[in-house]
Amino acid sequence: MSAMFPALPRRARLFAAVISCVAVASVVAQFYYLNDLRGQTYAETAWDMARFFTILTNLLIAWTWTRAALRREGIHPPWVASLTLASLIVGAVYHLLLAHLIDFEGIGWFADHGLHAVVPLACLAWWIAFAPKRRLVYADLPIFVLWPSIYMAYVLARGSVEGRYPYPFMDLTDLSQAAVATNLAGLTLVLLIGGVIFIMIGRYADR
Repeated sequence: MSAMFPALPRRARLFAAVISCVAVASVVAQFYYLNDLRGQTYAETAWDMARFFTILTNLLIAWTWTRAALRREGIHPPWVASLTLASLIVGAVYHLLLAHLIDFEGIGWFADHGLHAVVPLACLAWWIAFAPKRRLVYADLPIFVLWPSIYMAYVLARGSVEGRYPYPFMDLTDLSQAAVATNLAGLTLVLLIGGVIFIMIGRYADR
């Protein structure tokens, strides 16, 4: 067990608790902002939010880093690395492609920055400072695309029923299947390259 889940120092667990709290607070703030903006029921708002990679990834981060905060034996190194990369992709894609699509105000502004900037950077800082990076190996690469692949399949299946897609680059009502497939393949390639970089850092940074 110790080989797979190395012990975490108290400061790592405290920082993990902060990350989890910020992720949860950001999701909750976004929920109330959107609910008030759209005048929906709570169930409708929750269902709408469940289409977005940002929201679901932040919930996974909250769950994972809560486990890190509560468990002295730590958490699975490849999974932590993959979620850290996913959170960075969330921030990068949002700021490069999506930030101009909507202006958030009030509590929505805080939620927006928490989800797309604070949590990704905090996860990266935690990974650099505390993650057992040398335990990563190239055989872990599939884990870096596991969660995004599950999400892609879920959103495409849901979109085929509802006719709505959360992001323009995967919107089959506006783009051809070939274009969407190319976009998602490109994103998968970016994740694999990111995974290689994380593993290389893990193999050499602590030497």
